[in-house]
Parts: sequence; structure tokens; C-alpha cells
Amino acid sequence: MTHKYDLIVVGAGHAGIEAALASAKMGLNTLLLTILVDRIGATSCNPAIGGLAKGHLVKEVDALGGFMGEATDRCAIQYRILNDAKGPAVRGSRAQIDMDEYNNFAKTVCLNTENLEVKQDLVVDLIVDNKEVKGVITELGNRYGAKAVVLTTGTFLNGLIHIGEFQKEAGRFGEFAAKGLSDRLRELGLEVGRLKTGTCPRIDAKSIDFSRLEIQGGDERPIPFSFKTDKKSFAPNQLPCYIAHTNANTHEIIRRNFERAPLFSGQIQGVGPRYCPSVEDKIYRFADKDRHHLFIEPQTKEADEYYINGMSTSLPIDVQVDMIRSVEGLENAVITRYGYAIEYDFVQPTELYHTLETKKIKGLYLAGQINGTTGYEEAAAQGLMAGINAVLKIKGKEPFVIGREEGYIGVLIDDLVTKGTNEPYRMFTSRAEYRLLLREDNADMRLSGYGHAFGLVSDEMYSKMLHKKESVTKLLTELEEMYFTSSKENLAFLEEIGEQQVSDKVLYINLIGRNSFDKQKLVKLLPNTAKLDDDIKDLILTECKYYHYIKKQQKQIEKMKNYINVKIPDDFVYDGLPGLSFEIVEKLKKARPSTLFGASQLSGVTPAAIDVILMYVKLLKK
Repeated sequence: MTHKYDLIVVGAGHAGIEAALASAKMGLNTLLLTILVDRIGATSCNPAIGGLAKGHLVKEVDALGGFMGEATDRCAIQYRILNDAKGPAVRGSRAQIDMDEYNNFAKTVCLNTENLEVKQDLVVDLIVDNKEVKGVITELGNRYGAKAVVLTTGTFLNGLIHIGEFQKEAGRFGEFAAKGLSDRLRELGLEVGRLKTGTCPRIDAKSIDFSRLEIQGGDERPIPFSFKTDKKSFAPNQLPCYIAHTNANTHEIIRRNFERAPLFSGQIQGVGPRYCPSVEDKIYRFADKDRHHLFIEPQTKEADEYYINGMSTSLPIDVQVDMIRSVEGLENAVITRYGYAIEYDFVQPTELYHTLETKKIKGLYLAGQINGTTGYEEAAAQGLMAGINAVLKIKGKEPFVIGREEGYIGVLIDDLVTKGTNEPYRMFTSRAEYRLLLREDNADMRLSGYGHAFGLVSDEMYSKMLHKKESVTKLLTELEEMYFTSSKENLAFLEEIGEQQVSDKVLYINLIGRNSFDKQKLVKLLPNTAKLDDDIKDLILTECKYYHYIKKQQKQIEKMKNYINVKIPDDFVYDGLPGLSFEIVEKLKKARPSTLFGASQLSGVTPAAIDVILMYVKLLKK
């Protein structure tokens, strides 16, 4: 029997949730298939959302009408701004969450969303006809038909867990692995590889001596993730985290057991995340370091179990006990859950268009760790984009692609589909060329218009964003033309507010852009700004501070628009074009960039090659 849906989403992690909710809210009859309904929205590793660059992704998902930001604000137990001493472009919002509440909230929302049906079943095969996906087949023998399918399989594709010499097929500890689907993807011509990630031990709160740990509280004035959350009334009850350190004894215990570590014994074949290494890998690679930070973080509001951030490991259980108890404050620690590594299959993301649809199978979209990424935030961003694009394709509308100059989501997806990855990909602010324009504070102004057009952002939130955007734009336009002179009255004013004097007239935007200028001084200088919300005042200060740099980046983007807007047909033939080397042709054929800008981002594709492609694309249009 075949059950017919518009869209099927496979997997209910952070990518699957965003894809399914977007599809349902955009009016399609959507099916969400998951191995365990109780584990919808589970946080497999660190019970936290956001971080450096990752916070940008969450804000952008929220601006587009996604789920993650709002869920985080509902379930958070501590907020911190990372890199707070640095510029606003490279700061990152991070929230510790109650992992159980997040899981339950995600499940409740999915089960109560109109147009969304949730079923517990394991997908083992795809129904494909003439290189177009038609549905899925499950372990129970169910055949579900659909116009498109989004795969968000996380670490479940041929998942294999390692704890010392112990190995077990699983997608997460205690949960079934997905078997058969990887082979099917290979049969369909997709390039499938193998990656590895891991998690750390959890310990019983009763067994921790907190008096010997350094306390780390949350921000005094926490800033919510969602633009929908009322900042004025936002006052979450925050719990402390704690800081501990490894020591010489910890390192010696680990070194003595290198030969028992799956990472070094050859037992693990997959490539792990370079920027989030296991503790044994850190001790091996950074042998000169005499200690490493450990962050002891509560997993729920009850704070009865703590996560040891910084101690991801797959060492044997006896070694895990010894190394944890070698840490000051954890001498009597009782492990409630052992750390482990997990290997899983992924699809090389160069197999995808920027829409996250596979190039070889029409209607098949991939999102999350199946595309070689790591992190809840990267997964959610891809899931939302895959869901939106699948709906747009089904409705016969133009695809939605965010440019690198528009958002971190655009950087993430462009990096994946044009460059591919051989290790778990993680987002960093350094990956974004235009990061001064792509800040957390203006994500709604950059992207909410798209979300509103798709029906994912409410009229109320859209109107609120427009008011914010108009207020900032109007004031900045005025400040670009107003001069602050060195009159006697003005010099006295500067002395009164503690600002350095000016010897000649200066644009207001440059005066306000000083590092020493704050919201209080802004109101004294421009009393009409007193009525503005604090977040708008902060935004104005930031725009003034980076005014000249922002203008420079905007000019660079204008120059690139000629490339950005030139679309390359999906069936464009590179073979035989004069001026293109064999190597360049092969890269272009594999990546299949959708725009000339995408082609220009490929390693080794020269400006001369771009000119050749542009010429022949123009010829096709004549």
C-alpha cells in the first residue's frame, strides 16, 4: 500500500524538524518519519545551542521563521555572549539548554502542527523512477509516496559506536542504526564517504565537589535568540556552569592508554572534526600543553547530571573513570553515561545544488550531517533551506538561494556544494568574507522579508522588523549628511559627556562611531533617539562604528553582482569550450555551480575561465 504525501522528511533531528515544520507551514501535506518519536529534537552531544558563528546561524534561522531560536529561549538555562570583548561581527550568542525540555517541546510542536503527520518507522530504501524520487520504503514494509523527499539522517547511516575495544551498530547510544540506505544512495550514483564524531561522559551531580571548581555564571542581561521573544520581559532563571582543568596526571593516564584508543589503534576509519577533537587527540597533538579547560555544564534545570565539555572520548570505560577522577573536584565522580565515538556515512555535498537538491536524483534533498557538517545549528540551517526549496519546487516556483553576502547560511551551503568536505564541516566567522554586514543583530533585517514571503514569518513580526529597519535607515541617512562643528557650545557638550574634542567639523556618523560612544551619549547628542528600543540604539552605534568598512564591503558586493546574478543552466556543457583546461572542466562538471559567482568560488577556476563561461552563457540566451 502506498500512502501519498507532498513531502516526506526522513529523520527528526534539528535538520528534520526545520524542514518538516517549514513544509507544513507553507501548506504542504508533510510526513516526518523518525526511528523514535520520543527522540525528536534530541541533543545527542552538548546540551547547548549557538556559539561563535553558530549563533549567527540560529539568528538567521529564526529570522526566516524557523524553530530553533524560539525553542532555545523556551528551554535555556544559561546565556552567554562569547567574544564579548571583541567586535559585534565576531561575537557569538550561546545558550545552555535543558535537553529534556527541548526534546519534549520539539516533539509537542511537531505532533501538533497542522499539515504535519509524524510516524515512527525506519526508512531502508528510496522509490526512484527515471532519476526522480517518488517516495520511501520502510523497515515495516510501508511504502510512502511523495513529490519530494528530504533526508536528514544525522549520524544514523551505518552508524558504528566505539568505546575502547567495544563496538556496536547504532545511530546514537541505545538507538538503531539505519542500514541499507547508504548502499541505495551509492547505487543511485552519489559519492558516499565516512566521518566520525563523538561525545563525552556525563557525571552524577552528587559526586562532584563544586567548591573546588571555578563557577561560571550567565550574562547579567541575557539576550534571547529569537526576534519573537520580548526582550523587555525576558528574565530566564539561569544556572551556573563550572570550569575545571586536566592536569599532568590526566595526560599521563591518557598517554598510557593510547594503544587502547580506537582513534589510534586503527579501529576508527572515519575522519573526525578537526576543531572539536577528542581529549586523547588533544593530548597527542598538543603534547606541550600541561592542561586543558573542561566546562562542567548542567544538562537540565534539575542539574542532576553534568556534561564534561572538552572531554569527548572513545577510550575504554576504565580509562574514562581514571582520567575523570584525576581532575580536581571530580575525584569521586560517578559516570552516568560513558563517552563514545561514532562513525557514520555521509554524502559528499558537491553532489548537491545550492538548493540542497541532489544533482542526480530530482526531488531528493539532503540536509544536516548527511552533508558532512557537524553541529545542531548547521543542521537546522540546512534543514530549513531544504524544506523551503522542496516546497518551492513542488509548487513550481523559483528556488531560494541565500548569497554569501546575505547570510552565514549562504556561506555554509556555498562552501559545502562548491568545495565539498573531507572532515566534519563547522561554521566559523572567518569563513564569511562580508562578516561586518552579516551580524547577529541585523539577521532579521537581512532575511525576514524572505520568511514573510514564504508564510513562515507573521505579519506582526514582519511589521516589527520593518519599523526597526526604517528607524535605523532613516537615522543613518541623516547622520551621513549632518556635521558636528567645533563651536564653543559643541566643545562644551563634548567635555560634559567625556568625549575627546574636535578641531574641525566632523560628520555625526564619525563622531558616534567612536569606540567611547555609548547609548547614553547617543541620547544626549540626539534626544529624539530616547524613544528607540535599546537594540536599535546598539545597532546604530555598530553601524556608525564600522561605517567606512561597511561601505567598502558594500562596494565589493556591487562589483560581484554581475557574477552573482548570472545563472548557469543546469545542463550547461563545459566540454570543448576554448580556454578551459581539462582540470577546470572537471571541477565545473562536478560542482555544477548555479551562478557565475559560484563558479568563481571554485578553487583553481581562473578569472579568464569565468570570462569564457560568461561569454558562452550570453550566447545561449541569444
